[in-house]
Amino acid sequence: MGPTRKPNVCRRLSRRALGCFSRDAGVVQRTNLGILRALVCQESTKFKNVWTTHSKSPIAYERGKIYFDNYRRCVSSVASEPRKLYEMPKCSKSEKIEDALLWECPVGEILANSSDYKSSLIALTAHNWLLRISATTGKILEKIYLASYCKFRYLSWDTPQEIIAVKSAQNKGSAVARQAGIQQPVLLYLAVFRVLPFSLVGILEINKKIFGNITDATLSHGILIVMYSSGLVRLYSFQAITEQFMQQKLDLGCACRWGGTTGTVGEAPFGIPCNIKITDMPPLLFEVSSLENAFQIGGHPWHYIITPNKKKQKGVFHICALKDNSLNENLFTVTASGRVVKKSFNLLDDDPEQETFKIVDYEDELDLLSVVAVTQIDAEGKAHLDFHCNEYGTLLKSIPLVESWDVTYSHEVYFDRDLVLHIEQKPNRVFSCYVYQMVCDTGEEEETINRGS
Repeated sequence: MGPTRKPNVCRRLSRRALGCFSRDAGVVQRTNLGILRALVCQESTKFKNVWTTHSKSPIAYERGKIYFDNYRRCVSSVASEPRKLYEMPKCSKSEKIEDALLWECPVGEILANSSDYKSSLIALTAHNWLLRISATTGKILEKIYLASYCKFRYLSWDTPQEIIAVKSAQNKGSAVARQAGIQQPVLLYLAVFRVLPFSLVGILEINKKIFGNITDATLSHGILIVMYSSGLVRLYSFQAITEQFMQQKLDLGCACRWGGTTGTVGEAPFGIPCNIKITDMPPLLFEVSSLENAFQIGGHPWHYIITPNKKKQKGVFHICALKDNSLNENLFTVTASGRVVKKSFNLLDDDPEQETFKIVDYEDELDLLSVVAVTQIDAEGKAHLDFHCNEYGTLLKSIPLVESWDVTYSHEVYFDRDLVLHIEQKPNRVFSCYVYQMVCDTGEEEETINRGS
């Protein structure tokens, strides 16, 4: 049963103007977001397709900014038409940005430079440079040369907004070595940094001689996660590994002698030596088997999400308590961002013959569940974005997307406060971006048009 009392926006605005709230800034923020949620969901509010653009390179979105040309051109999405924030100078193929993360200023910390109080883009280039770029001007603020002994390719947060992990491509070895049956013992490297100011934790070598025939490894929340082709997932403490197996503490910008070579840590051509090499199997924290190594961990108390390791179970998720592996029998939906949203399935059930759910996510600031549903009409698909109350599951708003939806293409849909953004990848590396903004339609415009016709 849903709530019967609707929030009154005018009353909330009046109370805010009079200061009728706690001095806690969080109360004011939650009130503001409550007002925005009421505006988003009211019947007269529409989401209008304000502009569309196409590109031959991938398009990325992060907190009101749309990135083109491998993150070298940044456009604000908070306008009725594209507004370029910056465009970095053209570069060679080796200097292109391959991956990036948005870093935002920490609250309550005293920072060395005034520029540090503004958002930055942490970027990884094709030739192994780690850059910190101003998110508003595109100016390079810091740069670190990683190494020449491997190709770094991926960026991720180990601890969000605090510690990053830079992951190398997997070492396949030379074609001659593979033909001769010679396997490379080192699968990949993980470089770990604290951000702002950049400080090195270390570079970890992932070696098959220690872990066996592993297929991948990653770092998340201080946990080294190692994966096997059988579906087995094993967890180890990265801190314990660092304390036991770090060969030498390294500091960025300091002179270092390593392997008979002297240089400055983090500067070319010396870079950063691999200073964490595991020589014995570290203590195992936990292991579990999951289909395609699908595994997520989090919550309080700690829980983990897996897919039972059988092909017929694909699309089925189990939530289990970490302390005793007990299965949580409550019904749930796992969103693309990894959040778990408890919901009665009969409220959000699709009919494959009429429409199917393609993307489900949770907007945490507005406490709304967003669902992209696609209806196939002959050869063309049409999609709409639905907002559901996260507490009761009731449908609050449905937004039709004007562009057609081809289910064979790759799609991303972002709902960010008063913005809806759809990024589509078509064949032959053609990328399209459709931007929708919230419009409070009072009906006056329609009446004016009718009177003039």
